[in-house]
This record gives sequence, C-alpha cells and structure tokens, in this order.
Amino acid sequence: MKITVDIPVLETEDLILRGYDEADFEAFAAFGTSPRACYVGGPHTRWDSWRAFMAGIGHWALRGYGMWIVEHRESQTVAGRVGMILNDGWDEPELGWHIYDGFEGKGYAYQAALAARDHAARHFGLDGVISYIDATNTRSLRLADRLGATHERDGTVVGTPCQVWRHPRIGEAAA
Repeated sequence: MKITVDIPVLETEDLILRGYDEADFEAFAAFGTSPRACYVGGPHTRWDSWRAFMAGIGHWALRGYGMWIVEHRESQTVAGRVGMILNDGWDEPELGWHIYDGFEGKGYAYQAALAARDHAARHFGLDGVISYIDATNTRSLRLADRLGATHERDGTVVGTPCQVWRHPRIGEAAA
C-alpha cells in the first residue's frame, strides 16, 4: 500500500501555509533545540527534532490533517508551524502554533492560526477545537484570547500541567 501525503496550501496576506520540505528542517531544528521550545516539551536534541519533523509529515498521512509549515511570503523564510494535531493520549484535536525566532510580535501567529482553524473546521470537520497552553506562556495565552478562545479548564498534556482553551466554532467566531 502506498501512503500519500496531500497537504493543502493556505495563504494569508503575509504567509504561505504549506507542506514540508527537507530544507525546512534547519529552521525546525533551530527552534526545537532552543530554550524557546520549553512550551512544547523541549528543548530537544537535533535527533528528537528530526523525529518530530518526520512525525509532522506522518500526522498528515495518518489523520489527513496536521501542522503546516509557515513560510513568510516576502522573505521566503520558514517562520514557524501551525495547525491541527491529535497525538496519542490527547483529549481531542488541538490547534497549535510555533512561531520561530525573528517572526514573533508581527501578527503572523494570528494570521496563520485563523487560516488553519478556518480550514480545519470547513474541510476536516474540526470545529470548536482546543489549544493546550502552558500557564506561563503569556504570548500564547494572549494569542488564544485574541483568537476568541476561552479558558475552559486546567488539564494535563503528556503528563504536564496546562490550560485548555476552547476555540469558537466558525459561526460563533464570526458573531
């Protein structure tokens, strides 16, 4: 049996959300091995970053949805990842985002998360999803609030305490 990975391309004013290319790995690993990855289970070794990179591709193949590579349109530079993930042991699909060094504070996470959330609701049936957020990750908490998500409960993900934020359904988001 042949497994194919068909990752749709989404575009915003400043960004292109697309599938993975091996050339994207260096930016992915730079984030994964940095202290900034503390909110996503890191920092990781380069080897663990490679496995996570490959798992990102595999998630699309297995589930039919996943996290996109976020490319900054003007510079054609990898700016992060955003999308839907449902790992083993998780309560339900999550909208997650990782914005790489040099691209924070410019509204890119907001643009990318809105595009990913809308596409996931309309095309994957993933509407009203959650985001797991570390209670000390003030940037992600602000972004979740800006996206219209609300703190639903405290929880855990992979044995780590977190907050669970619920995103509005498409009809609710427009209201």
